[in-house]
Amino acid sequence: MSGIDLLLATTARLRAPDGCPWDRVQTHRTLCDCLVEEVSELLQAIDRDDLPNLREELGDLLFHVALHAQMAAEAGHFTFDDVAREVNEKMVRRHPHVFGAGAKLGDPEAVVKQWEQIKLREKGAAKPTVFKELPPALNSILTAREVWKQVRKKQLDAGATVDVAQVDAQAQGLDEASAGRRLFELVAACRDAGIDPDSALRRHTAAVVRTAEANAAHG
Repeated sequence: MSGIDLLLATTARLRAPDGCPWDRVQTHRTLCDCLVEEVSELLQAIDRDDLPNLREELGDLLFHVALHAQMAAEAGHFTFDDVAREVNEKMVRRHPHVFGAGAKLGDPEAVVKQWEQIKLREKGAAKPTVFKELPPALNSILTAREVWKQVRKKQLDAGATVDVAQVDAQAQGLDEASAGRRLFELVAACRDAGIDPDSALRRHTAAVVRTAEANAAHG
């Protein structure tokens, strides 16, 4: 019996009428906080280059996938196999340069561009949007990073919301240690000034998006 088959059998047993009381009462919603915690622990293992712990945390995350799929199967919606097949088909479909007759791509940027074009066609969008849709639960730093990525890639005009020359200057010689220190000091300064840094960043990122979209519409 393969490892994944063993896990699926264990998960089903935990959810059985005579299984674990805790597992039996869980729903997709009640597991959300646990899922966020598991992802955070996985990220911590990666940050620490802790491979034994990485293996363990990947297993914990996989159990969550199995548990959500088990609950969906019990309700007659889909199974773990459906989940695995669907994501496999998506990976094959969105990598025509590997699995199909698509032209070979020579760099990661070309792969990302192709991925976004294929995704756009699959979603049935009439035309590309200025900014791709981001998950609303994405934290403010990752949202800001993705928005700036689109500004750079599409050469969008964010107006006075971003001092591009200042960004370029700050990027010179920046490494992980100094970036972490600058971010920490800025967050600390926000705290001392009575400012919520998360809210401030979310609001400013939204302003960058509004300005860039408006300028693109009038361009």
